[in-house]
Amino acid sequence: MQQHQLKPIHKSKTKKRVGRGGKKGTYSGRGIKGQGSRAGRKMQPIIRELIKRYPKLRGYRQNFKRGEEIGLNLSVLDKNFEDGSRITPKVLYERKIIKKNKSKIPSVRILAMGNINKKIIIEGCKVSKGAKEKIEKAGGEVKMTND
Repeated sequence: MQQHQLKPIHKSKTKKRVGRGGKKGTYSGRGIKGQGSRAGRKMQPIIRELIKRYPKLRGYRQNFKRGEEIGLNLSVLDKNFEDGSRITPKVLYERKIIKKNKSKIPSVRILAMGNINKKIIIEGCKVSKGAKEKIEKAGGEVKMTND
């Protein structure tokens, strides 16, 4: 027996001819017009994968509103600053604790979450009442507060 004499055990399945009438209807699942309905079409599904990656939420590009202030807890300041250091929004940005909002340094509000044991001087930041009490109790001071 030679290679050209071999025959398969089962019959080969005939490929379904779509788009030529028949029981599925006139378009036979191919739709009307366009690349998908033509013979010999080869559509790459790569673009589909790219589209599926984009989030489908309203306004997903906007992270925060313009003019919104950033809240910082006292525990963050206690961890990142030394005794007697001066804290301003610019210093916070330089230490990469806060990020710019549309090329502007946003306003910062110091919140009372956590404890502080260091004497720090806060300038140009809004400070909550509880945070102000804790800072002054530790021996620090708050300048230019807006409640």
